Amino acid sequence: MPEKPYDHKVIEPKWQKHWENSDYFKVDADPSRPKYYLLEMLPYPSGALHVGHIRNYTIGDALARYKMMQGFNVLHPMGWDSFGLPAENAAIANNRHPRDWTLDNIEYMKKQHRRYGFSYDWDREISTCEPEYYRWNQWFFLKMLERGLAYRKGALVNWCPECGTVLANEQVVDGCCWRHETTKVEQRELDQWFLKITAYAEELLDNIPTLEGGWPDRVLTMQRNWIGRSEGAEVEFRLAGSDAPIPVFTTRVDTIFGATCVILAPEHPLVAEIASGEQQARAKEMVDARARQGPGEGEKEGFFTGRYARNPYNGEETPIWVGNFVLMTYGTGAIMAVPAHDDRDFEFCRKYGIPVRPVIRPVDGELADEATMKLAFTDDGVCENSGEFSGLPSAEARRCMTAKAEREGFGKAAVTYRIKDWGISRQRYWGTPIPVIHCSKCGIVPVPESELPVRLPLNVAITGKGRSPLENVPDFVNVSCYACGAAARRETDTMDTFVDSSWYFYRYCDPHNSDAPFDSEKIAYWFPIDQYIGGVEHAILHLIYSRFFTKVMRDLGLIANDEPAQRLFTQGMVVKGGAKMSKSKGNVVSADFMADAYGADTARLFALFAAPPEKDLDWQDYGVEGMHRFLARVYRFVTRNVERARAGGGPEADADRKALRKLHQTLRKATEDFDTRWHFNTSIAAIMELMNTATALEDQLSGAALSELIEKLILLLGPFAPYLAEELWAELGREGPVFRRQWPEYDTELAREDVIQVVAQVNGKVRGHLEVPNGTPAEELERLALDDARVRRFTDGKRIVTVVVVPDRLVNVVVK
Repeated sequence: MPEKPYDHKVIEPKWQKHWENSDYFKVDADPSRPKYYLLEMLPYPSGALHVGHIRNYTIGDALARYKMMQGFNVLHPMGWDSFGLPAENAAIANNRHPRDWTLDNIEYMKKQHRRYGFSYDWDREISTCEPEYYRWNQWFFLKMLERGLAYRKGALVNWCPECGTVLANEQVVDGCCWRHETTKVEQRELDQWFLKITAYAEELLDNIPTLEGGWPDRVLTMQRNWIGRSEGAEVEFRLAGSDAPIPVFTTRVDTIFGATCVILAPEHPLVAEIASGEQQARAKEMVDARARQGPGEGEKEGFFTGRYARNPYNGEETPIWVGNFVLMTYGTGAIMAVPAHDDRDFEFCRKYGIPVRPVIRPVDGELADEATMKLAFTDDGVCENSGEFSGLPSAEARRCMTAKAEREGFGKAAVTYRIKDWGISRQRYWGTPIPVIHCSKCGIVPVPESELPVRLPLNVAITGKGRSPLENVPDFVNVSCYACGAAARRETDTMDTFVDSSWYFYRYCDPHNSDAPFDSEKIAYWFPIDQYIGGVEHAILHLIYSRFFTKVMRDLGLIANDEPAQRLFTQGMVVKGGAKMSKSKGNVVSADFMADAYGADTARLFALFAAPPEKDLDWQDYGVEGMHRFLARVYRFVTRNVERARAGGGPEADADRKALRKLHQTLRKATEDFDTRWHFNTSIAAIMELMNTATALEDQLSGAALSELIEKLILLLGPFAPYLAEELWAELGREGPVFRRQWPEYDTELAREDVIQVVAQVNGKVRGHLEVPNGTPAEELERLALDDARVRRFTDGKRIVTVVVVPDRLVNVVVK
């Protein structure tokens, strides 16, 4: 049969339409089958997909199709993280309503997903900006409010004085408002809503070992550091002259006799009491500068307040300073500075001439001299000049000092965490309304569950100025109190969009439930997620918040699992021209362009071939062209041999075994890659090698061998290039979609090489290679090695101590 030209513009739309009309990817719980819940992190509908997105979704889709072919009941859903600031910015820039902009983007991106053949069950599609979804955000908030896990308090926010509005962190550019290049951002205190994630800090940390082996070590390390558990002591210094307590948290109470000052965070409440007006202005500028720079950035600065604090261990009065590097959100917002034994304190105190007093010496060394110290000594050692604790090792001193503080009532053992409660208030429009009202008589009153959802009004003017745009919608704001009936005001803050993405994967299991966020029985079947795929940039916020939500839902009795996902995979970035592909850098390669010019299969295959999925991929156009030529070559090979393959039979040819051996080696390689490390690039390379062998031998192959080769080649291509696989499957006359066929098993014996190379070593150094039949006995390998001329050059005249044989691998002759 003559070969046909490969035309992706005909093949791909045909099979896309067929799949969509056939509901092939629709899935329901089936306890009789093993389940596999596979998920890529839901995207923000920003406008259009580029090939960086395509890589991520192709990794997941290849795995989904492989698991389907293994007989798993695969849940592979897709939705939209559709609330958020970009929609508001677009509304201002384009004079369009955020909802219209968002829905148009969703419609376009969904078409792109379909075009690339991703195997999503679109009946389970969710969009977080729809009331049917965010109603349950509000329901979870009320449940947390009932349990004391949601609360309101004053907190500092980024503020643009020219806009008169709160700014998100990403809207602060070089310390200024993103709209005004010269307007410096300030910090202001506003009442904000928080979720008490610290109530689960210990469990979030303790459960990390259960994720080891399934989650990347890098991600788990980042989470451990973000949670940041510190054990130590909380000790009360006293303000000289008033005896007011100044609690200080320290992990090194053994160094407290070396404390030469107390340093307060600039926003510490005590600053307002003891600092002069000029000093308070300096403290305010420190707070504002930190917002512009970020914590820990810039030079350490401070000032002496003129007041003193009394050390509870020795009664010494130490000066109280304010320092820009001390954070109110860590510990108590006050530190004791021990410059001799802390690098940061050493730098600060040397700068301002504050004394440095060594009180810990090395176990086998002398106490440092203050005048000659160049660096702080930060290790444990032995206490000196520390009163009754002198001579004690650091660890024992910490125990004894903490016990003294507890016994005498000026301190206690304490644990603190770096992680802080999750501030979810956003003074924005395009987000989930927070379901409470404010009544002058009753205070904060939750919206009754029967009144949910609190719908986001559509008649809103978005200017980017002032506080929340919702404040200017009287029909939304003005309500009657649910408790007393008096006039009240609805909360106008909306929720952080990370709330939306912290539980969405549960809703996929029951997306149309109008009575509950989901049916717990359905969750019990599908959870935990078997494989979660997304970028490492989500290692901290999204993944910690989703773990927190899972534990809250468990404690509400909704689910039984402790963690949302058993396995996590973080893919590498797609790079072009040396930079991450992004609209802002102008180096985006359009997914539409790729599908038009080369086809979705070509883009999918190149995205998997160009680099291992965990590594960054350097996008090269010439590589895409080569991949398109390869697919065309496969298409021509199959179509010109399809009649012989259909006929089958024929006498066994000498070339059959060689071709089938290469086929089964390729099957083994692809199966192992799917089951272990996902190095699809090596699987695709093996398929290319198989094609080289098949093309070289095609005229010599029997019909039976050709039939097996073509059938299994198509099945091999199924997860990677599904459109081409489907077209060739139909050409072969086979029924049903490829992804419903069984993944081909490889024959272990057939996959073995007839002749292999065994390394010959002398004293561990390679001296030659032996070509031998596969499975050659160890005794024969030893004989062949000792007789080999290349080996004998290094053994003649020497005593052979032993010969180590690793069958099919190596022979090592040890001589003296």
